[in-house]
Amino acid sequence: MALAPNELLAKSQIIAVVGMSRHPEKDAHAVPLQLIRHGWTVIPVHPSAESIAGQKAYRTLRDVPVPVDLVNVFRPSAQAAAVVTSAIESGAPAVWLQQGIVSDEGRAAALAAGLEYVEDQCIAVIRAVFQVRPPHPLPETAAS
Repeated sequence: MALAPNELLAKSQIIAVVGMSRHPEKDAHAVPLQLIRHGWTVIPVHPSAESIAGQKAYRTLRDVPVPVDLVNVFRPSAQAAAVVTSAIESGAPAVWLQQGIVSDEGRAAALAAGLEYVEDQCIAVIRAVFQVRPPHPLPETAAS
């Protein structure tokens, strides 16, 4: 337990992104798009989008029909604990709060439930700095 962020990313293939944006100019769109381009499977979780970046979107984590390896969170810190609780309930083994997002309550809940937990770090920066690849890379795509 307590994997380094780069190790956690390297062992995660399917990543649900809670708060993925439909707007290309936002980090919550561009960062998950980088994961797609580098071979990860990204599942957008958005309350009103049908699809984002060519990927079918789901309203909640509970609606995602496949097990995920990691829940990546692009929601305000005040909402992070609720997302962590949802991740625990959905059986996700790990949660990653993006840069600038921290939650003492979320961290405590994740660790008490035995989840891997990262906060206040950008998943795309970790991918680039450590040249992380997914465990089963999908062919590169031109998703936008």
